[in-house]
Amino acid sequence: MVTYLVRRLFQMVFVLLVVTFVSYTLFYVAPGGPLAAIGQLQGAKGGKIREEDLVRVMQQYELDLYHVPRFLRWIIGEPRGPITIFGQEILGALEIGCLKEGQAQRVYPDGRVETTNCVKPVYLKDLVGRTTTLGILRFDFGRSQQISRGMPVMDLLGTRIVPTLVLMGISELLALLIAVPIGIYSAVKQYSRFDYFITTVTFVGSAMPTLFLGVMAILVFGLLFKDIGLPFLPAQGATSNVEIAVPLFGMITPESIGDKLWHLAMPVGVLTFVNLAGWSRFIRSSMLEVLRQDYIRTARSKGLEETTVILKHALRNALIPFVTLVVTLIPAVFGGAIITESVFSWPGMGRLYIEALNLSDYPVAMATLMISTFLTLFAFLLSDLLYPIVDPRIRLN
Repeated sequence: MVTYLVRRLFQMVFVLLVVTFVSYTLFYVAPGGPLAAIGQLQGAKGGKIREEDLVRVMQQYELDLYHVPRFLRWIIGEPRGPITIFGQEILGALEIGCLKEGQAQRVYPDGRVETTNCVKPVYLKDLVGRTTTLGILRFDFGRSQQISRGMPVMDLLGTRIVPTLVLMGISELLALLIAVPIGIYSAVKQYSRFDYFITTVTFVGSAMPTLFLGVMAILVFGLLFKDIGLPFLPAQGATSNVEIAVPLFGMITPESIGDKLWHLAMPVGVLTFVNLAGWSRFIRSSMLEVLRQDYIRTARSKGLEETTVILKHALRNALIPFVTLVVTLIPAVFGGAIITESVFSWPGMGRLYIEALNLSDYPVAMATLMISTFLTLFAFLLSDLLYPIVDPRIRLN
C-alpha cells in the first residue's frame, strides 16, 4: 500500500509538471501573450518600439530570463536573478522581430540590444529581480493583469470560490440524492412505466445542451412567469441591487438569505437536471449488469429478502464504476460550471476562467488551470483508494 502511494504521488507530480509546463508555454505564445503584446507595440508605433514601452512589457511578463528558468521561477520562485554558467551571467533573449522593412532588433543574453538606428538599447540587467511572484509553492500565483489589475490572484480566487462551492455543492448533492435511488428503482423495475418515463426524461436531459436549457429556463421562469404574474426567478447575478416584489414571495431584500436562495434556484435547477440525467442512466446501466450476475440469482434462491439482495449484494458492486464518476466532482466543484455560470452571470470560478482567457489575464488562467489539474489527479488517486473499500477483492499493489 505504501509503495503504491509513493509511486502514485511521484506520477502525480510528474504529470502535474508536464501539464503546467505545456500550458505555460501555450499561454506564452498564444494571442494576447508577451509576443503579441510586443507585436501590438510595433503596429501602434509605426514599426518602432520605444524603450519605456519595451521595458513595461518585459516587466509585466518577466522576460528577463529564458523560458524554462522563468517557468521554474513561477513554480518555486527561483531563480530571481541572472543564471551563472561557467562564470558567465545568462539573463535571457527575446526576439523582437522586424521593426520596419530592412530593420530588425534582437535582445541578446548579455542584455545588449542590437538595432539599426531605431531604438535605444534596453539592458535586461535593469529588469532582474523585478519579479511579481514568489512561486506557487508559496501559494503566490502572481497578480491579475486585466480582471482586477494588481490584485493578488489568490485573493481574486477567494472572491469567486465561495459562490462556486455553493452552486456546485448544492446541485451535485441534489443530483446524487435523486439520481441514485431513481437509477436503482428504474433498473429493478425494468420496462415498467416508471422506467420508460425516467428513460425518456433522462434522454432529453442528456441530449439538451446546458446552454439551451439555461436560456430556456430564463425565458420561461424569468420572463414568461413575470409577464403573466406568476412567481418568477432572476435571470442573472447572485444577489439583487434593490428590493423586488415577487408574487407569493413578497419583497426580496438585497443580500438577504431569501435573495441569495432566489438567485440560486434557477442555476441550481439547470445543473441538477443535467447531472441527474446522466447519473441516473449510469446507475441504471450498472445495476442492470449486476442484476444479471449468477450470485444475484443465488442470493434470491437462498430466500433472502429482495431489499437485501438489491442493497447489499447488487448495489455495492454496481457502485464500483460509479466511484470514478463521483470523485470527479472534486475538481468540478472547484472549477465551476463554465456554461451555466456564463449564462446566469454567476460570479464563480468557471466564469472567472472564461474572463481570464478572453482578457488574456494569464496569471489567473494558469492558477485556475493548475489547481483544477491537481484536484483532478487527486480525485483519480482517491478513486483508486476507495475501490478496495467498495470491493474488498481489489488489492492495490
